[in-house]
Amino acid sequence: MKKIVVLLLLLLSIKGNSQFKKSMFGQDPIINLENFQKKRVYYGYFLGFNSFDFKFDYKTEDPDILVKKTTGFNVGIVGDLKLQEYINLRFEPGLYYTKRDLYFPNFTSEKDALREVNSTYIHFPLLLKFSSLRTGNIRPYLVGGVSATLNLSSNSKAIADNYEQKFRVKPWTTNYEVGFGIDIFSEYFIFSPSIRGVFGIGDELIRDNDVNSPWTGDIQSLKTRAVLINFTFH
Repeated sequence: MKKIVVLLLLLLSIKGNSQFKKSMFGQDPIINLENFQKKRVYYGYFLGFNSFDFKFDYKTEDPDILVKKTTGFNVGIVGDLKLQEYINLRFEPGLYYTKRDLYFPNFTSEKDALREVNSTYIHFPLLLKFSSLRTGNIRPYLVGGVSATLNLSSNSKAIADNYEQKFRVKPWTTNYEVGFGIDIFSEYFIFSPSIRGVFGIGDELIRDNDVNSPWTGDIQSLKTRAVLINFTFH
């Protein structure tokens, strides 16, 4: 009896898998949400992960500041406006949390060498989405645009600086973004995994009150770099 049950489950699994492949990739697939692309405006939400980094430029060739990255999380909403058959304008405001540990050279004490940078961002990207021709229930796309980011943990208003273990950055930053993803049309919704790079444009660092500070005196500029992986549902 057990062998019969296992055999039936195996047959159902093989049949379900073949139907999924046919619906997604077959020569004559079942087209899901066929009229969805005709909508002028639609909305969704996303969940995801991030990895934020800092790009340092220096005044001299002293040893670099080491950045230990961690994996953060993202959550937000999506608004999509159809401009043309294959071009959409997207607004994706979201909340991003991340953490970076900065290890400054030339210090013997961990208290002086280590700065833990916990960041909570409200991210406002305005993007253009360039979609390819839909093949069955799959539609790859490219995305790019600009964004503004509000850092709620910037310490920008703090009078204390690195001498009191306060690492400070500007509250607002601007960025450009590029990435790609895939729209997967299921029977009831669209699932869109994507990956995107974020590149800060301006210098974000607030320097210490002492111009010769061993923490910020040698830094020419500091800019955000990040990789975002989002899973969007429409």
